[in-house]
Amino acid sequence: MTSITSLEQEDSDDLFEHYRFVASKGQDPLRVDKFLMNFIENATRNKIQQAAKDGHVWVNEAIVKSNYKVKAGDEIKVLFEHPPHEHLLVPENIPLDIVYEDDVLLVVNKPAGMVVHPGHGNYSGTLINALIYHFENLPANSNERPGLVHRIDKDTSGLLVIAKTEAAMTHLAKQFFDKTSEREYIAMVWGNVDDDEGTVIGNIGRNPKNRLQMHVFPDGEDGKEAVTHYKVLERLGYVTLVSCKLETGRTHQIRVHMKYIGHTLFNDERYGGDKILKGTTFTKYKQFVENAFKVLPRQALHAKTLGFIHPVTGKHMKFDSDIPIDMGTCIDKWRNYAQNSI
Repeated sequence: MTSITSLEQEDSDDLFEHYRFVASKGQDPLRVDKFLMNFIENATRNKIQQAAKDGHVWVNEAIVKSNYKVKAGDEIKVLFEHPPHEHLLVPENIPLDIVYEDDVLLVVNKPAGMVVHPGHGNYSGTLINALIYHFENLPANSNERPGLVHRIDKDTSGLLVIAKTEAAMTHLAKQFFDKTSEREYIAMVWGNVDDDEGTVIGNIGRNPKNRLQMHVFPDGEDGKEAVTHYKVLERLGYVTLVSCKLETGRTHQIRVHMKYIGHTLFNDERYGGDKILKGTTFTKYKQFVENAFKVLPRQALHAKTLGFIHPVTGKHMKFDSDIPIDMGTCIDKWRNYAQNSI
């Protein structure tokens, strides 16, 4: 599997390393511009070719042109004269939906569409840009991201706890690491889930064929341990509403685990849920689903409940959030469809 890091340190000759990839053992010869397009989100071939022309693409410590053929074991780097943009944090006056706040932490309800932290292609308008505007001296986590204890995907809505002090950051991060925090998500998935409840166990890591996706490695030969407990809340014909409780918190965990058991999240574009995966071939049904996609133009996933021990008081705290309007409207459409189809 191709190993990937996005690095932060300064390189020799005053260049900053933005990306580093090591081609996997099974890598067939492939032009370096095409290779980088597969692994850098939002990168165009023109931009990559320009970067190569300007001497920013290196393979095995040597500058290469865009037609260089990457082979197994090659170390590919992208170096620029400026540090990665995620470290050039700019405070932005973006409103926050604060559910709870005290001297050491706050809980925010993140809307769908907001990126949690700056990264390639998203350098402004993120939750962190908003946080550093509203709060001074937030502690940095292990990835130098102010206040962040955990994260949720851009198009997932819901609750996040933010640390305001170093001690709170350490205390809360340990709870997530020790799997003692509580996180419940509501998801709408394709298909009628067979069992009323169950547990999905399967290591999660980067998909070796598509860097933008995560992948389940059931035999544990790769990836990191991941455990998701699910429970059916409501059966709506060709889709099912489920509660998912996380034991671990891997990138895209619910999205990948539910797809792995044959129930991709409704309208999850990255994992193929934006296609009609279950149902009839009638034109009327196709039109209904397309209308449902328009009502909810994102994956049907909401971080509804969050629980943890307060770092100072030692009290158990639990927060709940309403399902947002877009997702609620879509669920209602399916509920009506299912009732009228009986």
